[in-house]
Amino acid sequence: MKKYRLRSMACQGDNYLDSLPLPVQRMHLIQVDSVQRWMEDLKLMTDCECMCILQSKPISTEEDAQSELILSSQHSAYDNLQLLLKRAWIISTELTRIAQKLEKNRWQRVHSMTVRVNCHVRSMINEYNSFTRNSSEEMHQFEKLLIEKCSEFTAVTERCIQTEDEQTLQSMKSCINETLTTVAQYFGQLIELALTYEIQNLVRQINSSDNIYITESSTIGLFNLTQEGAQLCRIIAKEGGVVALFKICRQDCFRCLYPQTLRTLASICCVEEGIHQLEKVDGILCLADILTDRTHSEATRAEAAAVIAQITSPHLTFTQHLSSFLENMEEIVTALVKLCQEASTGEVFLLASAALANITFFDTMACEMLLHLNAMKILLAACADKQIVDTPYSRDQVVTILANMSVLDQCASEIIQGNGVQLLMEMLFERSSSGNSAEVTACERVQQKSAVTLARLSRDPEVAHAAIKLSCIPRLIELCRSPAERNNSDSVLVACLAALRRLAVMSPDGLEDSDFQQLVKPRLVDSFLLCTNMEESFV
Repeated sequence: MKKYRLRSMACQGDNYLDSLPLPVQRMHLIQVDSVQRWMEDLKLMTDCECMCILQSKPISTEEDAQSELILSSQHSAYDNLQLLLKRAWIISTELTRIAQKLEKNRWQRVHSMTVRVNCHVRSMINEYNSFTRNSSEEMHQFEKLLIEKCSEFTAVTERCIQTEDEQTLQSMKSCINETLTTVAQYFGQLIELALTYEIQNLVRQINSSDNIYITESSTIGLFNLTQEGAQLCRIIAKEGGVVALFKICRQDCFRCLYPQTLRTLASICCVEEGIHQLEKVDGILCLADILTDRTHSEATRAEAAAVIAQITSPHLTFTQHLSSFLENMEEIVTALVKLCQEASTGEVFLLASAALANITFFDTMACEMLLHLNAMKILLAACADKQIVDTPYSRDQVVTILANMSVLDQCASEIIQGNGVQLLMEMLFERSSSGNSAEVTACERVQQKSAVTLARLSRDPEVAHAAIKLSCIPRLIELCRSPAERNNSDSVLVACLAALRRLAVMSPDGLEDSDFQQLVKPRLVDSFLLCTNMEESFV
C-alpha cells in the first residue's frame, strides 16, 4: 500500500501544505513510537542519573573527559542541533510535569523532578559547549543565570520536603511557582539563543561555500529544522535563510540542489517573516523563471509549484500584498497548467494543482486565465487517469478549481464537453479507504465542493438535466438524510441541500413528496436543523 506523509511544519492550521501528502521522509520528534522514543531518550536519562549521583563532578582528568564527550567534533551542526532539541524537549516536558505535581501538592515528587531538571540542564549546557567553541558572552550569561536559578529551585523544593506544616508549604508554593516560571523563561531564552547561533552558522555556510556537498548538508539541516515548528521557521527567515536559499536557486552550478532548496523554502514560507523575505529578494520572479524553464527537471518545477502553493494559501492571512505575484501570474499559471498536463506522477500533479487551486482564491482573474488555457479539459482528462489523480487530496485540488471556475458562465459548456458532471457525481461518493483522519477530512471537502459546483453549474439547464439524468438527486437526498454518508459533516449537508434545491427547480417530479416537504420547501436553515436532528435521534 502506498505510504504518504503530511508535510508537517508544526504550524498545523497555518501551513497549507500540511494537507498535501508526500512520500515519507521524516517523522517529527514527538510523533514516534513510544518505545522508540524511550530508547532514544535512555542515554540522556542515564547520563542525567550519573550526574545526580556525582553532583555534576568529573571523574577523570580533563584530557580523558574531553575524549568521552557525548558529541565529537565530527558531528554535523544538524546532529548537534538534534541533540540539543531532544534535551530541550525532555526539559520542557519535565517542567510541565513539575507544574502539574505542584498543583496536587506532591512535594516529594516536585523535589525529585526538580533535581532531575537541574541535572538535565547542566548536561545540556555541557553538551552544547562541547561542540560550540565560540559561543557568545550573552550565551554564557544565560547559562550562568539558568544554572543559578535551577540550583535555587532545587534548594527551595528541598526545604519543602523537610517540613510537614501545611500552612508553611502553602506559603512556599507561590515562591516555587515564581521560580519555576523564571526557570522556564531563562530556559526558553537560552534555547532560542543557541538555535539562532546554530542557524546563523548554517546560513553562513550556504553563503560562503562553493562546495556542493557543504551547501547540500546545510540546506538539509535548515529543512529539518523547519519541521520542528513555526518558531524555528521565523528564526531562519530572520537570520537570512530565505535570502541564502534563493542565492542557491540563482546559480546553475547548484541545479541538482534546487528540489531540496525549494522544499526548504516552502517550509519556511509557512510564516509571515518567510513570505516577506521572499518578496524582498524577488523570489516570485525566480520561481516564475524556474517554472517556465523547460530545461529544469520535473522534480524542480514541482517543488517550485509547492512554494507557490504555500505562499498563496487561503489559510494564510498575510499573502495579499504579494504585488510581484500579480505581475508574474499569467506565466506562472500557464506553467502550472502545463505541469498538470505533463505530470508523470501523482505527486507532481498534486503540487501543481494545489498551486492552481490556491491561485483561484488569490485572484479572480486566474479563473478566466484557466478557462482561456483549456485548464478545465486538462484537469478533467487527468481525473480519468487513476495513476495521476490517485488520492482524495488530488481530487480535492481539482474540485476546488472547478468550484471556483464554475462562477463563469462559459464554464458550463466546458463541463458538459469534458464529461465533468459524471466526475462531480462520482465525487459525491468519495470515501476514505484508510480511515486516516486527514484523508477523511479531504473526502469531506471533495463531497462538499462537488455539491457546491453542481449547485452553481445547475443554473444552466443543460448541466442540470445532465445531473438529473445521472441520478444526482437520489445521491444528494441520501447525503442529507444519512449522516454516516457525509461523515457527520455539516458543511457537506449545507452544500447538498443547496444543490438539491437548485436541481428540484428543474425537476420537481424527481423527488418524493416527503423529501420535497422536508428538504426543499422549508427555509434552508430549517431543513438543516431537521437533518441534524435526524442524526441525534439515531444515537
